[in-house]
Amino acid sequence: MEKQVKWGKWFALSLGGLIGLSHIGMIGSLSNRESRLPSINLPVGPYTSYNAEVGRDGYKISYRANDPKVMHVERDIKKKGGFLGLANNIEKITEQYTMDGAVHHKPTTTTISSNGGKSEACIKAIGGAEGTGRLVGSSVGAAAAPALSNIPFVGWVAAGWVTMFSGNQGAEIGGGMAEDLNKNC
Repeated sequence: MEKQVKWGKWFALSLGGLIGLSHIGMIGSLSNRESRLPSINLPVGPYTSYNAEVGRDGYKISYRANDPKVMHVERDIKKKGGFLGLANNIEKITEQYTMDGAVHHKPTTTTISSNGGKSEACIKAIGGAEGTGRLVGSSVGAAAAPALSNIPFVGWVAAGWVTMFSGNQGAEIGGGMAEDLNKNC
């Protein structure tokens, strides 16, 4: 029994090896070639910026050593405020200074109340309406719950979910109505 040599397999293998070696040689020659573009060595620091346009004919550089010339810092400080210190106020401080640390402008302070700028009467009206809406919504959901409790295995979960969902929707609707209809909001 004589083995037959499969010349197609050997030809494909040798052609693939030859192409692979030629690619490796091409990558080596391209990586060792000198660039035709000029080399630029700019001093770079933490506050420098530059824009360089490089071409075959030459280059154009725009360089700034102290950029930005004026820096700013914004800080948010949380403080207690309101009646009995129950409100959360956010004090926003913005400072601008130069690179040497000298203050460029006096720090500006803005106080933001956590209630979204609404009056105390408005907050009370919305809270009362949400409580009433939740009560009405839960009552409607409780009326629909017995129909769902007959579902096998998950009926008790569905009945509770409907009651909670309708209570939350009632609170949302009640609070929205109070906010829309109240003159203090």
